[in-house]
Amino acid sequence: MKRLKLSSLLFFSLMLSACGADAVLPSPEKMTRDSIGFYCAMIVVDHIGPKAQVFEKGKENSLWFSQVRDAFAYRSMPGEAQNVSIIYVHDMGQATSYDNPPVDGIWIDAKTAFYVINSDKRGGMGARETIPFGQKTDAENFAQLHDGIVVAFNDIPLDYLWGDEGDYETN
Repeated sequence: MKRLKLSSLLFFSLMLSACGADAVLPSPEKMTRDSIGFYCAMIVVDHIGPKAQVFEKGKENSLWFSQVRDAFAYRSMPGEAQNVSIIYVHDMGQATSYDNPPVDGIWIDAKTAFYVINSDKRGGMGARETIPFGQKTDAENFAQLHDGIVVAFNDIPLDYLWGDEGDYETN
């Protein structure tokens, strides 16, 4: 009986340590000319505005998105992002340019960011954008300048992510 308890204890310890190994999250990747948009199949760095990268459990490389909004739409669609481990977004409070945020160094966890929505700024594909900031005050300042509102990650409305017929920038 004592041997069975010891074996059970060892088994559960191994199971718990195996679960802990899954808790290690990947670091954000540097955006390069090889970073291709998941939906658009275009070079992500060639698009203006903030970008996103999505890591899924069991996959080594991220999925790239030319717009943050598209990564969140991907996350919310049934059958798409079943195994997302983390989403990284540009911290636009650290960017020196809206149009050309750095390819590396300002990635933050999407769940911790504050977002400006309904602003006059567009994303990389010309659609409305969820513009991420690491600091709420940076988001509030941006929203004031660009007629937007500030929301937390869990407060981004689904209808903002899915479609915006007639709301695309025209040239």
